[in-house]
Amino acid sequence: MSITTISAQLIDLRQRRIYPAAITIEGSRISRIREISDTPAASGYLLPGFVDAHVHIESSMLPPSEFARLAVVHGTVATVSDPHEIANVLGMDGVMYMLDDAARVPFKFCFGAPSCVPATTFETAGATLKTEQVEQLLQHTSIGYLSEMMNFPGVLQGDAACLAKIAAAQRLGKPVDGHAPGLRGDDARHYFAAGISTDHECFTYEEGLEKARLGVKILIREGSAARNFEALWPLLKVFPNQIMFCSDDKHPDDLVRGHINDLAARAVGNGCDLFDTLTAACVNPVEHYRLPVGLLREGEPADFIRVTDLNTFRVLETWLNGSKVAENGQTLLPYLPANAPNYFLAKPKKAADFQLQTSSRTGWANCRIIEALDGQIVTGAASEQMPVLNGQVQADSSRDLLKISVTNRYTPDTPPAVGLVRGFGLRQGALASSVAHDSHNIVAVGTDDAALAEAVNAIVETQGGICATDGAGDTRVLPLPIAGLMSQRDGYDLARDYAQLDAWVKAANGCSLLAPFMVLSFLALPVIPKLKMTDLGLFDVGRFSFVPVEMP
Repeated sequence: MSITTISAQLIDLRQRRIYPAAITIEGSRISRIREISDTPAASGYLLPGFVDAHVHIESSMLPPSEFARLAVVHGTVATVSDPHEIANVLGMDGVMYMLDDAARVPFKFCFGAPSCVPATTFETAGATLKTEQVEQLLQHTSIGYLSEMMNFPGVLQGDAACLAKIAAAQRLGKPVDGHAPGLRGDDARHYFAAGISTDHECFTYEEGLEKARLGVKILIREGSAARNFEALWPLLKVFPNQIMFCSDDKHPDDLVRGHINDLAARAVGNGCDLFDTLTAACVNPVEHYRLPVGLLREGEPADFIRVTDLNTFRVLETWLNGSKVAENGQTLLPYLPANAPNYFLAKPKKAADFQLQTSSRTGWANCRIIEALDGQIVTGAASEQMPVLNGQVQADSSRDLLKISVTNRYTPDTPPAVGLVRGFGLRQGALASSVAHDSHNIVAVGTDDAALAEAVNAIVETQGGICATDGAGDTRVLPLPIAGLMSQRDGYDLARDYAQLDAWVKAANGCSLLAPFMVLSFLALPVIPKLKMTDLGLFDVGRFSFVPVEMP
């Protein structure tokens, strides 16, 4: 058995003190922690590793084994991961794929049993997880919780399937994650009283405060699309034992730049107590989800990090089960090629398939508009007079009024649903993606029908990916062969190519969004207010029903 001793300033979160210490690692565990007189100035600080308390690994466009290679560089040792993205494409097989791939690395993934596959009946998914299948997953030793219960109307209305899934998790002593954006008052009280313990969807301080007062664990989210840290970080000063940090959805270029370490640095920089901040970032998720992650205590797994300072939290080393897995910004985990299961039957489309019919032959039509919001996955709803030509509503890029379409990827010949969106700022061309929460059909936004067809057909040809075209013959695609969601490539190479495509979209096509592909992917999610587009039509989340694009 190997024995290793490391000396540095130790951050003891239980005693809330910092002192020089020598820790002894025997095999995979910490056998002894001994206070010493002093340590060299350059030895840094030892603390428990960071935990992302809610993330969809698939949104990194990487399988779990490759996600881990990038995350450990930033001191992340574990994630609480909801595999419902791949479950919506491949069902049980998709969940098992994630478990099997994750088992190839020492990183500590805690996967949940997806509670809502499909998320609603208002879109076409590739699979369904029935109640008995969810219960079967919950009995699996690698499944630690019931994933976010997005169907909050079902919970409030006493839907038998929703309540049965919650009851199964409770019988097995596994937590139930929440998903209740904007839910307040009596509805919030009834929703969380059903046995739901967390929420990562708060986007205002007032909403987070109300839910925290109900005893709910609030996960402060800062991802590639939804960025709620600035609104919610003051909650850490009031409810330090109920706060965790999460990314929810993080694209590969963002993951290369940083992870939960960045949120810890921002919280401390904003004046939050160091021990409260690190408790939220390192301890609360471990205790709430009962993760098999060591917290830098004797007898526990040797999972910890060494950082340069307590302001930036720049990571010098990351350790998992007594082995060093990252050092000085370099991952020490090997690249492991992954398999690529998929489900993709869509066939190429014509420009005419993206026409938007109206009751008028010429003139103007009053139409509903989805308003994409930078840094949010919620959308606004508006109406605008749109130009009509030969009975077809036309996009108007001069007013940032573009067409949006969602094409069913699971059937060969279903025509796309078409609507209108504002907020992308495209001057020309189109964007398309088979990452389209939660059913992962092909979502596209474009300035004209020909560009939409070109972008969608590029996705069809590669059987999944993200794409941009300038509408003049330059079309660029990043293939995602694993379920149309993830790549088999080295994560750093993928992140570089994704960043280049993102930059080209902004420079050549004029897109004004910070993360255009992430915002695009959420425009098809009919459980987040207000207006969304699914493969079945324009959906009003407030009404919980489809609405026509053209208004009276």
